[in-house]
Amino acid sequence: MEQQNKKKILCLDFGDKRIGLAVSDELRLTAQGNGVIERKNIDSDISKIINIIRTLQVEEIVIGIPRNMNGSLGPQSQKVFAFINQLKSKIDVPIYQWDERLSSSAVEKILIKAKVRRQKRKKFIDKMAAQYILQGYLDYKKIKGQGGKGQEKNNA
Repeated sequence: MEQQNKKKILCLDFGDKRIGLAVSDELRLTAQGNGVIERKNIDSDISKIINIIRTLQVEEIVIGIPRNMNGSLGPQSQKVFAFINQLKSKIDVPIYQWDERLSSSAVEKILIKAKVRRQKRKKFIDKMAAQYILQGYLDYKKIKGQGGKGQEKNNA
């Protein structure tokens, strides 16, 4: 049986200090944490992301959109939208937005259950939150049977 040669999906969990990274496997079944980018400035951040896209042969990007519990958008989401617009101007890879509500708190609960100390948890949360967001996106696509349609596409 011939397999499709799918490229990977990169997930970004955008924060003020760090951008958490996760990447899918080529079959798009699982998400793996792929480190963090320590933020310096927008040009440096985007340059690092472009390098990752090229190195990992990324075909799509998923970016977590922080929403309030009532679904409204807060101040942090406006920063994410501004970042998406900057990134879209530099790359030709589709960008999908994904609701990231509770991703960091879910990851923190997992780390607490695993008895990871508070100082060490800080190191893992961004990367694992990106992994959690991407796995939700991959699971959604499997259930929906879609080959690349997220909740919202490109229109930040």
